[in-house]
Formats: sequence, structure tokens, C-alpha cells
Amino acid sequence: MNRRKFISRSTITSVGFLSLARCNIKSSVSENSNNAFSVIKDPNNYLDLPKGFSYKVISKAGDPMSDGLFVPGRPDGMGTFLNKNKECTIIRNHENSPGSLENSPFGNKNELINKISSKSIYDPGNAEKPGLGGTTTIIFDEESQEVKEQYLSLAGTYRNCAGGPTPWNSWLTCEEDVTKADGDIIEKDHGFVFDVPADVKGLVEPKPILGMGRFNHEAVAVDADTGIIYQTEDRSDGLIYRFIPDIPFGDLHEGGKLQVLALQEQNSLDTRNWGNITIETAKTYAVTWLDIEDELSPKDDLRYRGFEMGAALFARGEGMWYGENQIYFACTNGGPKKYGQIFRYDTKKETLELFAESKDKSVLHMCDNLTITPWGDVLVCEDNGDENRIHLIDQEGNLSLFAINKSSGSEFAGAVFSPSGKTLFVNIQENGDTVAITGPWDSLST
Repeated sequence: MNRRKFISRSTITSVGFLSLARCNIKSSVSENSNNAFSVIKDPNNYLDLPKGFSYKVISKAGDPMSDGLFVPGRPDGMGTFLNKNKECTIIRNHENSPGSLENSPFGNKNELINKISSKSIYDPGNAEKPGLGGTTTIIFDEESQEVKEQYLSLAGTYRNCAGGPTPWNSWLTCEEDVTKADGDIIEKDHGFVFDVPADVKGLVEPKPILGMGRFNHEAVAVDADTGIIYQTEDRSDGLIYRFIPDIPFGDLHEGGKLQVLALQEQNSLDTRNWGNITIETAKTYAVTWLDIEDELSPKDDLRYRGFEMGAALFARGEGMWYGENQIYFACTNGGPKKYGQIFRYDTKKETLELFAESKDKSVLHMCDNLTITPWGDVLVCEDNGDENRIHLIDQEGNLSLFAINKSSGSEFAGAVFSPSGKTLFVNIQENGDTVAITGPWDSLST
């Protein structure tokens, strides 16, 4: 994927979010909605979808993989790429802690860990408690809707939550964990971003990108014009960061500058709107970026130091997506009722807007991962521990229900379209399932 193709695939986000600055999201059951469609009850009580759509579980935790290991549990963020054989390559995160042996790629006693070299495992855990996060890669034949291969591609990391695709055809995967090495069982510090190339078969070198900072990472978005990388932090008092590489579109390990987002009009602004309303929808705020030092943060205090310097505070920054000159991100429990917020940052004008803020959990309840449909709508996953849904927000700001998880109380995670736009992949995390959804997508864009 070159930069032009990357921009082309991402630019549709601009269209999808445009209207959100002008109106509050409206439920599809509202009489004012003009884009409502009904989901149909699944007779198998697994996944309710609109008429004409179908799903297939293509990968499940515990399935044997092509490399002799097992599909790890708790799948999370995903990216898709077109390989040289015109097949869809999916890189999938796994949000596992080292003690969750039921989700281990090495078996429920880690008995298969010697199948790979310890040098390929970021934190081997002194051979007692290895990191069980990381990524797996799936080679998917879209025509037959079958998995051709799947294998472990990054090993030994902790709680890989979300991430983001890059213009250099790779997936930046993030550790949502800040565990420190203890000189005994835990061999490495955690809280880093790793680069996983889509065209490498098998395990990649587990090398953390230190300059991007050590904190509770969630998602990233790469500006295809500048190579600047934006980052969310999944904390109730988190910040928004950006990393300016010394070598744009080059080796990120060569270093760069880490900065935190602040608003020019008010230092240390709390954007969460949990008490007084401090940030309004449809209003543009001028942004400035503050350099922050000591990015390896041995005390896990980047957010505290950044806030004291004047950085703005956000409520659990999670899903993030790039559109030409624009960065979008979700804050899962922002807003007066903690039902969620969606922000937009203009990379050229350096302005921030609060696009949407849910005031009714029956409409939108704790937005998490987000992606963009091929026709320009915003697709948003929920993570609320209750009934989790996938919604579409159209270009008039109408919110329509697309899917309901009927199989469990698990969140949806990692929703992403294939490069062709014909298949939507999504994880039902606690089930350990990766699902492919197909159907008459054109019917949703009218």
C-alpha cells in the first residue's frame, strides 16, 4: 500500500464525519431518521443483522493454526491488507495478560512454547510466565470466504488492544499495559507500540518503538501526508499524543519527538464533560502541541505531567481513524452521562471539534472501536458490558443499528472492511470469535 492508496482508502472518513459537527446523532427509531433499517433476529441467537446479511465465524480461540500453535483468545483490533496474491491479509490483536493460559497460543500449559525461539518472544517471562498478547495473521480467500492460513506474527507482548494501519503496509499494534520489568519473572517493560509488516510470514522481530512513549496505549492513526502518528490513551484521565518521527515513513526506531495535545483557549481543559460542560459540540477549538520529555515514563506519569503542562484531558480515548487531513477518535465514557464522545482533529488547521456526544444509551452506549464503510458512513462498536451493538452513522447524522451480539455480553472489537469492501471483519472478544459479515452493502448506502 503506497501513500496515495492509503489516503484513498481513508479519505472517505471525511465524508462520514462531516455532518456530525452540525447535528446530534439521532436514533434510527426516530421519526426524523431517513436511514432506518431493521435487524432480523438470528434463529441461532448469535448475531442479529439486517435482511440479506449473513455471518460466518472464520476463526475461533483454540483452533489449531498453520504454525502448529493455537489461535489465542480475546481478539481485539484488526487491520486488513491486500497481499501479492490478491488475497486479504488480516492482522489481529489479542488482548491477553500473561497469566491467562486459557487464551495462550502455546496451549493451556504453555507446553508448545519451545516450538519458537525465545528470541522471537518479546517477554519470555523467564520461561515461567511469557507474554500472551501479540498478533496473529490470517490469510483469507474472500471469494470462497475461507481461511487459507493463520499464524502467530508477534509474540510475548501484553494486552495488545488496538492499533492502526500504516502507509508502509504494516499494522502498528499497541500494548494496553504498563507493567514494569521486575528483575525476575517479568523480563521487559511494557506499554509500547510494535510494527508488524503485513508481508512477513511468521514471527516478526518483537522490537518496541520507544520514541512513541510508554503508556496505556489504545489506537494509532498515521497521517499519510506527514508521517506523524497520533495516539490515544485508554485511561479515564488520558491524553492524546502524537509522535513526529525523525525519519517520516522510515524506521520509527530511529526516534522522534513525542507531544501532547492542548487547547490554546484553556490550559489543562477537561473535555470529559462529567461535571460542567467545558467543550461543546459543533464548536472549533484551536490546538497546540506540547513537547513532553522522559517518554519511557518509568512512573507511568506521562498523563499527569502532560496535564500539569497544559494538555487536555480525555475520557478513555479508544478507537482512532485517519482521513485526509483529519483524525477521528472515540472516548468511550465521555459526556455528562458517560455514554461516549467522538472527536475530530484537523491536521492542517490544527483544530479540534466534539462531533457527537451520546445522551441516551439506547441510542449509543460507550463507543469503542470505529471504522469507515466503503460508502462513507461511520461504523461504531460498543463496549458496555451489557448488550453490545454495532451502529452506522450516516452523512446526515442519523444513527442506525446494524448488529446486535446475542451470543454473550462481550464487546465487538476490531471492526474493519476488507480492501475490496465486500467483507466486514469483526471480533466478538470474550467468545474468542472472528466473524466475516457479507451482504448487500449497497442497500445501506441509499
